[in-house]
Amino acid sequence: MEPDFWHGKWQRDETAFHEGKPNERLTCYASRLKLNPGARVFVPLCGKTADLIWLVDQGFRVSGNELSPIAVTQFFEGLEMTPEVSQVGQLVRHAVPGLVIYQGDVFDLSAEILGEVDAVYDRAALVALPETMREKYAAHLVEITRAAPQLIVSFDYDPASMTGPPFSVDAAQVHALYDKSHVIALLERSPIVDLRTARDAHESVYLLERRI
Repeated sequence: MEPDFWHGKWQRDETAFHEGKPNERLTCYASRLKLNPGARVFVPLCGKTADLIWLVDQGFRVSGNELSPIAVTQFFEGLEMTPEVSQVGQLVRHAVPGLVIYQGDVFDLSAEILGEVDAVYDRAALVALPETMREKYAAHLVEITRAAPQLIVSFDYDPASMTGPPFSVDAAQVHALYDKSHVIALLERSPIVDLRTARDAHESVYLLERRI
């Protein structure tokens, strides 16, 4: 999607995709990443998700990326925290103890800016992008995180039943994007009934481990 699409969503407060509490799949499966205290977790296209604070509360150092300045402002206002703000290249860096959010286009984020990453948590980031952008996004994510392990929460459904986002990304597509860099395991696939007009909809959780 073009950036204006997501800017418009936040400007109009059309954020049904936002969850006000930590995602249940994250809290259930985060341990599968086998992270040590102090490990660095990157959350792409993070919005104002409560998952960020949950990860910080587990003792991890968290970095997020979000396109919308409105989402970032609302996130820190909700915490009643004032971040330290600085310009880093094309991005605006918002930092509080244990957490940094880089506001701007994810494709402007480099490995040098992001720093070391021990794991990636992708909840509905991959499915936010149309097929034409997905391959570029996945390759960029592998590059800037140096193929760090990932926990992906994704959706798949009959594409004829709904126009995304969220878009349908099934197991075959996940493998096509990440097979070269990661060993992929499906941890869970569960039916869902409340994904707008989608038919035969499922939520899936994948664990991606770096190929040696």
